[in-house]
Amino acid sequence: MRHGKSGRKLNRNSSSRTALARAQATALLREGRIQTTLTKAKELRPFVEKLITTAKGGDLHARRLVARDIHDIMVVRKVMDEVAPKYAERPGGYTRILRIGTRRGDGVTMALIELV
Repeated sequence: MRHGKSGRKLNRNSSSRTALARAQATALLREGRIQTTLTKAKELRPFVEKLITTAKGGDLHARRLVARDIHDIMVVRKVMDEVAPKYAERPGGYTRILRIGTRRGDGVTMALIELV
């Protein structure tokens, strides 16, 4: 039974899932919008929203917690100095997922995930 086990496996082991989430979060925070599969976008949303909520703290500890998952220092600076202050008054819901159709090769549903 699978009671109490949240999250999707995405055909990867746990370290590959973590690496995928970190890489996609870095790309999303750098670019503001990325295209991916719907399933990956749904897994990425809570990961990124928790990072932004942590960054809203604004202190050194928050910066180190964000840097634990985002290994690009320029992206960490951008999150702390631009993204987090932009959402200071917002109580959550920093991302939006838009379905954009199916991928031609295998028919999987594609989506855009972007910062609001």
